[in-house]
Amino acid sequence: MSTTQERTEEQDLPYDVFSRACPSRGTLEHVTGRWGALTLGALHEGSFRFNELRRRVDGVSEKMLSQTLHALERDGLVHREAQPTNPPRVDYELTALGREVAERLIALIECLEGRMDDVLASRERYDARVRA
Repeated sequence: MSTTQERTEEQDLPYDVFSRACPSRGTLEHVTGRWGALTLGALHEGSFRFNELRRRVDGVSEKMLSQTLHALERDGLVHREAQPTNPPRVDYELTALGREVAERLIALIECLEGRMDDVLASRERYDARVRA
């Protein structure tokens, strides 16, 4: 394929995350931010109540988890189910789109976890070189 054809096809795409004004950039930020990725990864395991999810995503504050869930729900990745009970019960789970995105994130997470020895060795080499 020629460069001209590639440019034409790129211009035909309805969304371009590399464009500052593209709405897909905001969704990418929600998904790939620290708490978004971890929240989607946790919800890939199943439905969670808020405090269960907060315990699963170790280190996230109540405020940050709430903001993350709102953003992911707005993007159509998370479904919030409020039960009319006393006390109120709210469950969070992935939508079909959220599951698709989370499966790709899980593959990335598994890749990183599986290669952490290499990453840590690389960090040590880098730090030793920079200190020298």
